[in-house]
Amino acid sequence: MRPDPQARVAILGGGPAGLMAAEAASSAGARVDVYDAMPSTGRKFLMAGKGGLNLTHAEPTEPFLLRYGARRAWLEPLLAGFGPEALRAWARGLGVETFVGSSGRVFPSAMKAAPLLRAWLHRLREGGVRFHMRHRWTGWDIEDRGALRFATPQGERSVRAGAVVLALGGGSWARLGSTGAWVPLLAARGVRVEALRPANCGFDVGWSEHFRVRHAGEPVKPVLVVHKDPEGAKHRQQGELMITSTGVEGGLIYALSAQLRDEIEATGSALLHLDLAPGRESARLEAELSRPRGSSSMANHLRRRAGIEGVKAGLLRELLPAADFADPVRLAAAIKALPLRLIATRPLDEAISSAGGVAFEELDERLMIRALPGVFCAGEMLDWEAPTGGYLLTACFASGRAAGASAAAWLRGVTRPPS
Repeated sequence: MRPDPQARVAILGGGPAGLMAAEAASSAGARVDVYDAMPSTGRKFLMAGKGGLNLTHAEPTEPFLLRYGARRAWLEPLLAGFGPEALRAWARGLGVETFVGSSGRVFPSAMKAAPLLRAWLHRLREGGVRFHMRHRWTGWDIEDRGALRFATPQGERSVRAGAVVLALGGGSWARLGSTGAWVPLLAARGVRVEALRPANCGFDVGWSEHFRVRHAGEPVKPVLVVHKDPEGAKHRQQGELMITSTGVEGGLIYALSAQLRDEIEATGSALLHLDLAPGRESARLEAELSRPRGSSSMANHLRRRAGIEGVKAGLLRELLPAADFADPVRLAAAIKALPLRLIATRPLDEAISSAGGVAFEELDERLMIRALPGVFCAGEMLDWEAPTGGYLLTACFASGRAAGASAAAWLRGVTRPPS
């Protein structure tokens, strides 16, 4: 049974999930229209690629899947259909070769997002996909058989479609299109949407004015970050974090951000411990710091005996009682486990991504919203989160591909998930 030639799949959102949905639906024979509120597609995708587009990750399957936490069971079948290797092969098909970095992260050889996006859009247009920019979705027109309503520069517009894929993003980086304005629209139709919360975000500490002025914008490296979760398990990550004017951010912090955010929501704060000298043992530090410093200043003593200077010395001064500097044992202990209390997440709009969204329990195995037959959902709109490192993009691509294929199958009257 061929697709109804009069029916089209409407894709709402022109980010990675939406474009992949468009590709999957078009490849399955459906006629496809993509609608986006912004003047051009893939704006957040391009911004994410400014420092080097991290497409996916090359680690083994089991640790890769563990990155998705409580939502692993829902995402695993999607990733089985379009995982890291399939994603790299797809990029190759667009003429973009990839390589695996020293950390296992996968990047385009040219490191940029723009060439890949240009090639992708060209292929989609060649395949008949039509793009409608500056179309902001405002809900359904119930009087017009549930037509989609859009606000455009030319005024209100209603569009009817045989199937719809919602891929409107989460709630971070609103200036690039992810505004979360869809939340009340779905909630009004009885769809359960978990509150959008910051993920892969920075945290507030409440620095003194002296420390903020002197060290904001400086990286702390190398540093080992330790966090004890509510079950008592210790999570350790070594690398680099960044001092901001209000607190801390960076890869090390993003990797722990979900549990830190949840702890702050539950108790009002979260405690980290920083090992400022991850290459030195405590006993050695104690011995070195116990040596007489004579007329040498404490700053010089820390630099010569412990390798602590600059922003690391500033952190000690900021967070350690003055009396502890006179005790080599307590000073060495602080260098190896400096307590840093986080008091709040940074606002959602500053976060790299968002948690929360349409609950998976609201969807069937085709990613169709049970309460809205023919409406599918993909990408960051869904209630899942993952750390940076290629995991976010991979799941967005995978869910978009599955939703687009399911939407095309829906037009053909197929009720089982596409293989």
